[in-house]
Amino acid sequence: MISVDTNQVIPFHQKIKQTLTKQKITVLQINLGRRCNLACNHCHVEASPQRTEELSLEICQQLIQLIHRFPQIETVDLTGGAPEMNYGFNPIVEAARKAKKEVIVRSNLTIFFEPGFEYLPKYFTENQLRVIASLPCYLEDNVDKQRGKGVYNASIRAIQNLNKLGYGSNPDLGLDLVYNPSIPSNESFSLTPNQTNLEEDYKTFLKDNFNIKFNQLFTITNLPIGRIKNYLQHKKLYTPYIQFIESHYNHKTLDHVMCRNQLSIDYLGNVYDCDFNQMENIPATLPNGEMLTVETLLNIGNLDVITDIKTADYCYGCTAGSGSSCGGSLI
Repeated sequence: MISVDTNQVIPFHQKIKQTLTKQKITVLQINLGRRCNLACNHCHVEASPQRTEELSLEICQQLIQLIHRFPQIETVDLTGGAPEMNYGFNPIVEAARKAKKEVIVRSNLTIFFEPGFEYLPKYFTENQLRVIASLPCYLEDNVDKQRGKGVYNASIRAIQNLNKLGYGSNPDLGLDLVYNPSIPSNESFSLTPNQTNLEEDYKTFLKDNFNIKFNQLFTITNLPIGRIKNYLQHKKLYTPYIQFIESHYNHKTLDHVMCRNQLSIDYLGNVYDCDFNQMENIPATLPNGEMLTVETLLNIGNLDVITDIKTADYCYGCTAGSGSSCGGSLI
C-alpha cells in the first residue's frame, strides 16, 4: 500500500471543535453482503460478482427481533452489494413492512434482468418499498464509464418498468435517483452540483427522452474510501482530495449528518455509526469501549447506547459544501 502523508490536513475531530453525539436512533441501515452483479469503480463497498460475503440465518433472525422490538425505528434501509442478491433480503423486507416500517432498497436496477430476480419490480410494488437507485448521470457515456458497458440502458429500462407499476407517480411508491460525480483524475476537484438544479436537469432530460418520472434526486459526494481511495492513492491524489474537501467544510451540515440518528449494521451483526465507518472497520462502541453488535443491543434492550460518534478525515466528504448523506445534500 502507498504511504500517504496527511499531516497537512487538520484532523476532523479538531476541525469541528466539539464531540459529535448521537441523537435518538430512527434509522437502521443494514448491509446484507458484498455480492453484486456489478463492480462499479466508485463502489466504496468494493462489491462484485466474485464476492460471497452475506448475512447469516442467525444474524437475520436477530435483526428481525430488533425491528420488532423497537418502535422508534422508523426506517429500515437495505444496502449491499446488491441487497436483493444477498441472504435475508426478503425476510427482513417482510418483517419490517409487517412492523409498519418504511423500507428502503438501494437498488442498482440492473438486477431486475438477472436470472432469478425478474420478480423484483412486482415484489417492490406489493411491499411498497421505497427505491433509491444509482444513476450517476443522465447521460449514457458517463454512467457506463463508472458502472460498466450497458448499465445505462438497462437502468433506463428498469426505471420504465417501475414507472409502469406506479413508481414516481403513486405516493406510496417512491423512486429516487442518486448522482455521484466521476472519480477525479487530476487535481481539478469540484463539489457536487446544486441538488435542486441538477434534479431539474435530470427530470427534463429523462422525461423528454424516455418518458421517465421519479421523485427526488440525491447528490452524493465521493468519499475517499474503498475503490475510490485505492484509485486516489495510486494517482497520488489522496492527500490533495482530502485537503480539498477539508477546505470546503461547512459547520452548518453537522446537525444533519446521517450518523447522528442512524445505526449501520454489517452482515456479521456488527454495529457502526455509518456505512462509511463500516467499510473502514471503525466499529461503534459503548462508553466502556466494548464493540457493539446486534446481539448486544438485544441484550441491553436499548438502541440509544452510543454517546460519541467515531469520526475520521473522510467525514469531510459528508460536511463539505451543502453536505452529503445517503439522502443527498444536507442543507
